[in-house]
Amino acid sequence: MDDQRDTTDRFLPRFDAAGLVTAIVTDADSHVLLMVAHMNEEAIAKTRETGQAHFWSRSRTSLWRKGETSGNGLTLVEMRVDCDQDALLLRVKPAGPACHTGRRSCFYRRVESDGRLSFLADDAQG
Repeated sequence: MDDQRDTTDRFLPRFDAAGLVTAIVTDADSHVLLMVAHMNEEAIAKTRETGQAHFWSRSRTSLWRKGETSGNGLTLVEMRVDCDQDALLLRVKPAGPACHTGRRSCFYRRVESDGRLSFLADDAQG
């Protein structure tokens, strides 16, 4: 442990070369993994300020609030940071499906041993 981030009581996110950290998002009640996204300093600040999850879109190169067009926002319950502060865990209360496909979670397919994808019945679109 040669980095102060491992032992400090201060929030000091370790951003990558693009200025991002990975954000893992789970349902605070069910603990279901909902999505993985990226956050920059502004997204973290907006999330903390508003209580609504904001992320950085790498494809659109812009800040976005989850649910701004669908209404399926994510209300922050708790933000955690991992040991070396290069990943975040957002525990949220979702207002509807988290995935843009209309599914509860973005992780609705399992990779089978032969490489096929099978759809999980417990996370049907709807």
